[in-house]
Amino acid sequence: MEFLHNGASFIEPYIQQYGLYAIFVIVYLESLGAPLPGESALVASSLLAIRGDIAIIDLFFAVWSAAVLGDSTGYAIGHFGGRPLLQRYGWLVKLTPERLAKLEELFRRRGPFIVFSARFVVVLRQLNGLLAGSVGMPWHSFFLANVLGAGLWAAVWSFGPYFFGGMFHAIWR
Repeated sequence: MEFLHNGASFIEPYIQQYGLYAIFVIVYLESLGAPLPGESALVASSLLAIRGDIAIIDLFFAVWSAAVLGDSTGYAIGHFGGRPLLQRYGWLVKLTPERLAKLEELFRRRGPFIVFSARFVVVLRQLNGLLAGSVGMPWHSFFLANVLGAGLWAAVWSFGPYFFGGMFHAIWR
């Protein structure tokens, strides 16, 4: 919990100053692959919404659209150039040709489930779109799973702290 508290405290001034623009940029870049504290930013934003500084419904739509756009941008990058990069530099992350073939097969069989659920797993959330595009997952399958997964994720992390903010306040004391 200390990390969550510190991450939210660090981000809160930016969110107070720039509002939904800051949240949009943080979530977009995190969804694109940048190692940013998206969930901490969402908790901080939700707590600001409790105070009335941000409208909770606006927060939800900003987060949802940023997540979908970030993953979709990652998908496009992966689709148009990711496979050659994975083949050439995959060894840096121990991605052998055999493992790449297994990854492709996994996305072929379970792609929509992976995209939907990856939104809730820290490292997978950042690499989700890039990997799906790189291994050739069909756009329509990716996009539908991405919209649904990002919507649920945005709802959990924006409305959750908003409605259960008293619990967060008790934890942070």
